[in-house]
Amino acid sequence: MSERESMPVDVVIVGGGPAGLAAAIRLKQLNADLEVVVLEKGAEIGAHILSGAVVDPRALDELLPDWRATCSLAKTPVTENLHWVLSRTGKWEMPHLALPPLMSNKGNYTGSLGNLTRWLAEQAEALGVQVFPGFPASEVLFDEAGNVMGVATQDMGVAHDGSHKPDYQPGMELHAKYTLFAEGARGHLTRQMKARFDLEAECEPQVYGLGIKELWDIEPSKHEPGKVIHTQGWPLSESDTWGGGFLYHQEGGQVALGFVTALDYANPWVYPFEEFQRWKQHPAIREVLEGGRRVAYGARAINEGGWQSVPKLAFPGAALVGCAAGFVNVPRIKGSHTAMKSGMLAAESIAAALAAGRSNDSLADYDDAVRSSWIADELKAVRNAQPFVAKFGEGLGTALAGVDMWMRTLKIGLPFTLGHHKDSETLGRADLYQPIKYPKPDGKISFDRLSSVFVSGTNHVEDQPCHLKVADMELQKVSELGVYGGPSTRYCPAGVYEWLGVEEGQPRYQINAQNCVHCKTCDIKDPNENITWVTPEGGGGPTYPNM
Repeated sequence: MSERESMPVDVVIVGGGPAGLAAAIRLKQLNADLEVVVLEKGAEIGAHILSGAVVDPRALDELLPDWRATCSLAKTPVTENLHWVLSRTGKWEMPHLALPPLMSNKGNYTGSLGNLTRWLAEQAEALGVQVFPGFPASEVLFDEAGNVMGVATQDMGVAHDGSHKPDYQPGMELHAKYTLFAEGARGHLTRQMKARFDLEAECEPQVYGLGIKELWDIEPSKHEPGKVIHTQGWPLSESDTWGGGFLYHQEGGQVALGFVTALDYANPWVYPFEEFQRWKQHPAIREVLEGGRRVAYGARAINEGGWQSVPKLAFPGAALVGCAAGFVNVPRIKGSHTAMKSGMLAAESIAAALAAGRSNDSLADYDDAVRSSWIADELKAVRNAQPFVAKFGEGLGTALAGVDMWMRTLKIGLPFTLGHHKDSETLGRADLYQPIKYPKPDGKISFDRLSSVFVSGTNHVEDQPCHLKVADMELQKVSELGVYGGPSTRYCPAGVYEWLGVEEGQPRYQINAQNCVHCKTCDIKDPNENITWVTPEGGGGPTYPNM
């Protein structure tokens, strides 16, 4: 059996997204001699990055003040900001005066977060950062004292039955003085670190939304670069849940549009993908899309817990940055700027520790720095927005959230912070709800899941171990199917899960892992927490262009 090779580095960063790359750049800015490695599971940097996106440039301005000269994001500043409340056939535009100032998109930019990430990787490599796409970190390494001392990358060439194929290559161990976990929402290794070091002991559980996105080429006469639209209300107002849509006019005659469904829903018949397809058929949305062509599709879980769900950030030898920690501003639908800032603060803490001759200890000053930074200021101001809507519904909840944000804007703090329940705990029994009848796709505006997965560029090596681990298959049959009606067949936006043979009385759970777009919804929403997402072979998954 082949032994893994090892490589000593100063810092290893797990995840090549905005947070991880911002950390890498800042480290090299502070000390050009540091050996910094970024591991990315996607086939290329940006391949797995999915966001609307409207980007607040605050962190970019701090990290790379001249970014507008060479980064494509600068091409499309936000020119118009609209917020619509939808009914089945109509809309009501929320007055700007009703929106707290922090909801403004003035000075922001709309574009591809994937392309911004690719540009950040170029800046990092120019500084000497070693960026390795196609190499997922699959295991955390510990020293004799139990401190994190790096990670090991995924083995390549392992067959479905666990045997080694002719092209087998063992993973490599990266031994680091400090490790940063920048895996994004619900990261595989982050989940393990939270449990091992009890990082969530003093915070509320993280909760999530499922964001589904498409990119369209639209008719030139309909394109208004910089126009940003957010919606709430229909169709989720009819489905016992909440969330909303977005439509951003970006460069190149394209619009990015998508839909977020909060994963705390109770009705197991809710079908987030189909809610998105219904939303596109609203007259105000369909009007933009008619005559256009869909060119890309993807999905990703989004942190929605807010400030009260931010865990302890530093632990022996490592720290959490970006969406691994959960810095999304939910009402603004933004997290890239806070993610980048957290990466920068972590880098500053690490650079100081290494300069002092330290290694593999806890970066307590990083945790303190985040909690006294503008990240904390911004997230504390909106900390009750998501819980109000989750608790009181979209109508009353939105009104209460607005009042709360306005009061905090006026420095009148309300004396409480609302909590959360884990998304896996919120489903009701299937027999207590009526199944929802969704319209069939028309193939022009609305589509089915499998054709959608096709345009996501998703692919995995077929003969490899399944990366979606069901701990107890009998529990899945008795509970997930028998009690909850098989919600995984609906909440998955890629058609990964199927219950076959149900009508014949011989149910069999089929997992089409080849379809997986790495959204992590199954790892979050399964009512028994019986499904765990782990890293597949390197380079597998979606290949998102301009997303």
